Amino acid sequence: MFQTFDATTNPADGPSRLAALRAALSGLGLTGFLVPRADRHQGEYVAPCDERLAWLTGFTGSAGFAAVLPDVAGVFIDGRYRVQVKAQVDTTHFTPVDWPETRLADWLIAQAPAGAKIGFDPWLHTVKEVAALSRALEAKGLALVPVAQNPVDGIWQGRPAEPAAPIIAHSLEFAGESSADKRARLGAELREAGVGAAVLTLPDSVCWLLNIRGADIARNPVARVNAVLEASGKVDLFCDPAQVDGLDLGADVAVLPRASFAAALAELGGHVRIDPDSAPEAVAALLRGKAEVVEGPDPCLLPKARKNAAELDGMRAAHLRDAVAMVKFLAWLDDAAPGGTLTEIAVVEQLEGFRREANELREISFDTISGAGPNGAIVHYRVTHDTNRTVRPGELLLVDSGGQYLDGTTDITRTVTVGPPPEGAAEAFTRVLKGMIAMSRIRWPEGRAGRDIEAVARYPLWLAGQDYDHGTGHGVGAYLSVHEGPARLSRLSEIALEPGMILSNEPGYYREGHWGIRIENLVVVEPAPALKGADARAMLAFETLTFVPIDRHLIVTEMLSQGERDWLDAYHAEVWQRVGSRVQGEVRDWLRQATAPLG
Repeated sequence: MFQTFDATTNPADGPSRLAALRAALSGLGLTGFLVPRADRHQGEYVAPCDERLAWLTGFTGSAGFAAVLPDVAGVFIDGRYRVQVKAQVDTTHFTPVDWPETRLADWLIAQAPAGAKIGFDPWLHTVKEVAALSRALEAKGLALVPVAQNPVDGIWQGRPAEPAAPIIAHSLEFAGESSADKRARLGAELREAGVGAAVLTLPDSVCWLLNIRGADIARNPVARVNAVLEASGKVDLFCDPAQVDGLDLGADVAVLPRASFAAALAELGGHVRIDPDSAPEAVAALLRGKAEVVEGPDPCLLPKARKNAAELDGMRAAHLRDAVAMVKFLAWLDDAAPGGTLTEIAVVEQLEGFRREANELREISFDTISGAGPNGAIVHYRVTHDTNRTVRPGELLLVDSGGQYLDGTTDITRTVTVGPPPEGAAEAFTRVLKGMIAMSRIRWPEGRAGRDIEAVARYPLWLAGQDYDHGTGHGVGAYLSVHEGPARLSRLSEIALEPGMILSNEPGYYREGHWGIRIENLVVVEPAPALKGADARAMLAFETLTFVPIDRHLIVTEMLSQGERDWLDAYHAEVWQRVGSRVQGEVRDWLRQATAPLG
């Protein structure tokens, strides 16, 4: 099994660790300290050695941070984690803070004593973040103070070692473009912008650029590496040299020890680009010695997001393979769940088993969310032996999962009912489905961002006075991170959607203490088909990549318009056409029934 079910934190550990950190801060002359869930690379995913937030507080979500002061310690979490945080932290010592509704600067100004010195590790906070926070605090007489040695590391006994797994080549068959061509293309763009080099800190950017993959971070085929891309197309790659033993990266890629990264930055001259959204403040501070720092986007972000033909073909193949596993799983679930003895862990184990059957699964793309009844309302729930719940008749089961294959990354959520659905669940499910269908059918003018179209998925819920506290969709990598920037279907996203970008389409609705609902397909941006009588303007649309049945037992057919019924019937007909010939026997019979027209 890739997934394990041990609880990795314990709320009872938090108070003593908090006391030790406060003692360390007192010795450093600091009033407070910031503890983000971040590493020196500023990606979303971190290795165990960088799980400082989880170690200190017990909170294991993928986003958040803590602010520790002498008399209060705030744990800042967004809408995805407001149920989870209450179960994972000792709330008598740590105070959950709704973020971004409450800004860190405002909280510190309100909570910290006059003249407070707030420490931070400059490797764990971005240039943009530090600049904004410093301005806000200085205006109120508070100081943001960089520290050379992170005090959490000083008190963390048994901290895991830094990973250094072997780095492998990512085949041109799947990459679709050689690393040399990528480097030449991006180098030319840097020259045109008057920049001599760009510092790359995001692991997936470096892996995409060099056509390499790694295993330093669970569930993500990336290596924890840094790089400097020169305008000439040459690259300095900073890693453990043993990681690339036997790997031919080309004459224009120099491999340097990871420990030499800081010294190399201090020696760079000329105009050097950093991305203020992802470069650590420490990177900017080192460059300011000799170089002229130029702020601009990571040059890999948009090219990586715009998947080429080979990457799209690979993603389609991966999704079809994954659909077979999902159909087998759902057929099994339909038979096994009504007995009332199935557990959340058994669901996870069975689904991973079906994914493994094709012998092409490299990893799961994240820990499978298997939430029965009230656990389904925890948006990023991770089942453990302590929380494992029986899937009971009369409840909903939410399963959000995905696989990592050499040719692509998948992410799919299906919510099913075990027997008759609980009160109000079918109506809410149908509203979520209406939003998912609306996003699947949408056309929009070229140049629009996720924030411009995201509301169509929420509209059916809004009409009922309901909503969900997460984005409607995130970008997805091609055998890279399952969460990939910069494009999103979010009210916060300002990045224009472009052909080749792959995103999730996943509206939901959650009733705390009762059930959760989410339906998720992956989609890819494409030019919209021509329409008779349409304006002479470029329009975009989505191609659906995921082909797995949606539970008809939860659909209130009368709530769907004729257009929505037609879309769902056509979708299920395509599921049958694509997947039906790939399954046999009872599974095929189940699929035939699951994809029948609504009638």
